[in-house]
Amino acid sequence: MRVYNFSSGPSTLPLPVLERAAAEMTDTNGTGQSVMEMSHRSGDFLPIIEKTEALLRELIGIPPNYKVLFLQGGASLQFSMIPLNLAAAEAGAPKKSASYVETGIFAKKAAEEASRYVDVHTRGSSKDKDYTYIPAPLPPEPGDAYYHITLNNTIVGTRWAAPPETGSVPLIADISSCILSEPLDISRFALVYAGAQKNLGPAGTTVVVIREDLMGKTPSWTPTMFRYDIHAREGSMYNTPPCYGIYIIGLVLEWLKGMGGAVGLAELNREKADLLYAYLENSTLFCSRVEKPSRSIMNVTFVSSDADPDRRKDMEKRFVKEAAAQGLVNLAGHRLVGGMRASIYNAMPIEGVKALIQFMEKFEKREK
Repeated sequence: MRVYNFSSGPSTLPLPVLERAAAEMTDTNGTGQSVMEMSHRSGDFLPIIEKTEALLRELIGIPPNYKVLFLQGGASLQFSMIPLNLAAAEAGAPKKSASYVETGIFAKKAAEEASRYVDVHTRGSSKDKDYTYIPAPLPPEPGDAYYHITLNNTIVGTRWAAPPETGSVPLIADISSCILSEPLDISRFALVYAGAQKNLGPAGTTVVVIREDLMGKTPSWTPTMFRYDIHAREGSMYNTPPCYGIYIIGLVLEWLKGMGGAVGLAELNREKADLLYAYLENSTLFCSRVEKPSRSIMNVTFVSSDADPDRRKDMEKRFVKEAAAQGLVNLAGHRLVGGMRASIYNAMPIEGVKALIQFMEKFEKREK
């Protein structure tokens, strides 16, 4: 029996994708071999990566002057690659600067890593309220090389309703946990990146979409594997790419297209989120700590309303354990914040959200 998997990542995948991948495990596209066995430079694999890129361009609406890269190292590697490619200075030269808005733990990590290579200007922070809102951002500092935001914050469950205006300063966004969950005007951004394991496919592949004019500015000391221009020139094949992950992303994109793309998924995702937030608004046992204008439609976090910390912790632990026994798994909040978290990504069916609400209603009635 399949469970409803509310994990924040690696997350649930569409069942039709898993079934097709299973059917093609030993014979993909009539080649008599698995994608796991294919040479990445063979005539068998090239159509797979080309199809995946074409679907991604179509579904996101990527302009022709942007490159699509399939990389490794997760979104966390991009915390280094971005400053190295866009703002790092030659040895002995003064540091350049970049703007960051601190809206969560991963946004904070991105800024901390960038500070190894550039002077970081913090242009907003919601740390004062445990990242439960999106702050009003300040404009970039004069001379900043780029402006970085995390569009959806997975751990606490916040999202930018609209990206900030940064003028001529290139806007960069981590879109790992919200890619293709709703329409996004890529032309507003100079670079976006996403670890695949939340909304695109299995862990191991990172998608980077970068405007061409940003490439080729790395200092001479930059390691080859950290250079966007090298990966773009080699078609994401400077070294062996994560072939199977790219294949699964292609299958997920086909499924997404069949669901109506970002427009169709946005309607479904808002319906799922609205149902869960509506329940939390009327609950006397659970509540959301996130301010309403900043609430994520991908990661819904909630806690017990009990004022006693020991009773609250005990109740939340029992909730997660009992939910798992009912086939509602991975509802524990991030280890750094506790509570509960329901990640309701594109592949989570609305039936899963309804089943969660039904369980919460029964749990609440019993606990009163």
